Amino acid sequence: MIEVHPTRMELLRLKKRTALARRGHKLLKDKQDELMRQLMMLIKGIKELREKVEEEFNRTVSRFLFARAAMDPEAVEEAFLIPKKTVTLEVGKRNVMNVKAPVFKEKIEGDILAYGFATTTGELDTALLALDKVLDKIFELAEKEKTLKLLANEIEKTRRRVNALEYILIPELEETVKYITMKLSEMERSDLSRLMRIKEIVRAH
Repeated sequence: MIEVHPTRMELLRLKKRTALARRGHKLLKDKQDELMRQLMMLIKGIKELREKVEEEFNRTVSRFLFARAAMDPEAVEEAFLIPKKTVTLEVGKRNVMNVKAPVFKEKIEGDILAYGFATTTGELDTALLALDKVLDKIFELAEKEKTLKLLANEIEKTRRRVNALEYILIPELEETVKYITMKLSEMERSDLSRLMRIKEIVRAH
């Protein structure tokens, strides 16, 4: 219970504060529910995307291993000495339920095939082109997984605030309101008894 003076003004103030706390609790609970909905949708999307990325990446690695086995080690090393392709990542922001989720935008320049074709094989070309194709999905997966982490953190913070209102502040306010109401009733009864005794004394005289 909150320590207060049992006055009508204090009772009115606490009733308003209780109503405000209940509204705040409802808004936070609604926010928590919507964050959970967004999170579950994101988890489903991430699961499907991760499976695609892993499948394509594993296929790319297999192709590269096959290409390397068919080439001289020196030729493989020489093929990657001078890269021609650069990838720059710009990070923006978007608002998801007051969470600043990242937006990754890649800027790609150059060609992933940076070697001559005299000492390389078609298998190497296929492997690198497959890697080039999966890059967009890798960036998309990273964006979604970062958003997932931020949403999970926001849900935890919101949950703590909801619980603090639901189990601590609102019960304390309600208990204090009951206490003041009881004290004011006692004071009214006491005042009424005093007035009746005064009337009896006045009548006796």
